[in-house]
Amino acid sequence: MKTLGNRLLQMLITLVGVSFLTFCLTYIAPGDPAMMVLEAGDTIVSEELIQKTREEMGLDKPFLVQYANWVGGLLNGDMGISYSAKKPVTEKLAEGFVGTLFLAAVTIIFVLIISLPLGIWSAVRQNEWPDYVVRVCSFIGVSMPNFWLGLMLLYIFGLKLGLFPITSSSVTAKGVVLPALTLAIYQSTKYVRQVRTVILDELHQDYVIGARARGLSEQVILWKHVLPNALLPLITLLGMSIGWLLGGVAVIEMVFSWPGIGATAVRAIMMRDYPLIEGFVLWIAIVYMVINFLVDLSYSYLDPKLRKGEAA
Repeated sequence: MKTLGNRLLQMLITLVGVSFLTFCLTYIAPGDPAMMVLEAGDTIVSEELIQKTREEMGLDKPFLVQYANWVGGLLNGDMGISYSAKKPVTEKLAEGFVGTLFLAAVTIIFVLIISLPLGIWSAVRQNEWPDYVVRVCSFIGVSMPNFWLGLMLLYIFGLKLGLFPITSSSVTAKGVVLPALTLAIYQSTKYVRQVRTVILDELHQDYVIGARARGLSEQVILWKHVLPNALLPLITLLGMSIGWLLGGVAVIEMVFSWPGIGATAVRAIMMRDYPLIEGFVLWIAIVYMVINFLVDLSYSYLDPKLRKGEAA
């Protein structure tokens, strides 16, 4: 319980630091938010109108007062109004999160389908031709920029074969295949090597030698003993990937015109939509902290040694 309290306190301190730094950067960024809001409409901009708009937006107050007002809004679930969309930031982020969540879920499924069998196969057939083929393909895959891979898949399967849509203006099962496959291939090149390393390490443990001496088959040893013990390091890598995906993979979302939170952030930066940028950065921080916290909890659940250490 004490460890849980410490972790929550660390998360709170980190969140306060991230929010303060983000607000500082947007505060010193070039451009006048009041001017941006007025220029986006059909209003004749005058100096008096600019000053009045700044007062209405609270931009005439000192920096610390503005930050305190923003934090007060956050505590009430209010991240401000998007300059470009003219709607609450929370609503705009929620719209993009639906697409990003769906893309992340499909990507993780593809990653597991690709990387686990290949990594296990490479480890079991160490220093044989399947191992060499998997390792070479993994090296090539990790060397390819994911946006280039996405463009190639889009060209072949979207433009030439017409199997999948070239752009996706809405969240659809058919539209998610190519962006998810692009991300999965890129991620799988890392997973395959990690799975291979972990499985090889477990195969040389004493309990495996003992299991073979008792006459257990290689399939039983692999699936009932080696794979469960190899889960812990893989969970960390999986957690990092989920956090990365939920933060919005901006480049891939832009390549495939996927309506996700990453593409929303890119457009916010281009239009200097500071409230939306601040909300996005805060969202990224929360996602990574929650994912790391859940990974730590899963460690405690899967590893009996850690549970005994916490009880002691």
